Amino acid sequence: MDEKKEDIYILAIESSCDDTSAAVMRGDTVLSNVTASQAVHEQYGGVVPELASRAHELNIVPVVDAALKRAGVKKEELSAIAFTRGPGLMGSLLVGVSFAKGLAASLGIPMVEVNHLQGHILAHFIKEDGVEHKSPEYPFLCLMVSGGNSQIVKVNSYDNMEIIGQTIDDAAGEAMDKCAKVMGLGYPGGPVIDRLAREGNPKSHTFSKPHIPGLDYSFSGLKTSFLYTLRKLVAEDPDYVSKNLNDLAASFEATVVEILMDKLYKATKMLKIKRVALSGGVSANTALRQAFHDYAKRYGWEIFIPKFGFTTDNAAMIGIVGYHKFLDKDFCTMDKPAFSRTTI
Repeated sequence: MDEKKEDIYILAIESSCDDTSAAVMRGDTVLSNVTASQAVHEQYGGVVPELASRAHELNIVPVVDAALKRAGVKKEELSAIAFTRGPGLMGSLLVGVSFAKGLAASLGIPMVEVNHLQGHILAHFIKEDGVEHKSPEYPFLCLMVSGGNSQIVKVNSYDNMEIIGQTIDDAAGEAMDKCAKVMGLGYPGGPVIDRLAREGNPKSHTFSKPHIPGLDYSFSGLKTSFLYTLRKLVAEDPDYVSKNLNDLAASFEATVVEILMDKLYKATKMLKIKRVALSGGVSANTALRQAFHDYAKRYGWEIFIPKFGFTTDNAAMIGIVGYHKFLDKDFCTMDKPAFSRTTI
């Protein structure tokens, strides 16, 4: 006899980069979503893989314990364990994968492997008790933007996704972090650029935009244009950056958003799909969210923007994929290794 939704409890584990996260799902509803971040990387200007994996080892047990306690669920009540198998940093992934295998074996319950990128996209289907929620109908287009990925994905079903455009070099979030570093803003730079840009003039500076055919993206040329522009301005005034931080941030951010939205608009026209979703860490960006609302008003899009808590890496997004795969009895065997690179 099939289990009812309310009887399915899934523990989800996410450890693909520098956040250790665990969530407990009751069906497609999240009961808890606990994340431990790693501040140690800030002084290095980026994630240090060895330090990340060591921190995961310290965090995984207390994070899982906290998730179970907040959900009010005992480990013996769990139906399955969902975990991020990849892509991501291999050392970080191994901590989560090994923990999931050990706990699943000890409890005698199945494991569900989840593609991290698929999790970001299906975050739109996470429900919360007492919160009104609307998920996109299939098919829909999803713009997934993060530090490692910039993709336009045609989502036909939870397990059928087609990448129709992607970056051929840097991702949007990666470009933001690198340009923030040039301005001395530290790591991660995306949130700082977002905050500074709110007080700046997005038309104060002009940077080169790529001319890439089709629906693919490129951000390396923009990054180079930004660097050369800064060098020229600083040569004329050594204090230029500090005097114009807000305007520089606003202009750079506006250029990134324009590049992203131009290709997304082309995709909606080509495929005649007006249901459009936003996913990934950069989906927390204020200007990008506003652009979605502007395009929806102008072109009649039906848009879906995730809650801030579901934009960055978190276990609830792994749990929602795990729930759907659990229903299909799509389980993972113990011999499956982690993988660092893949597509959806």
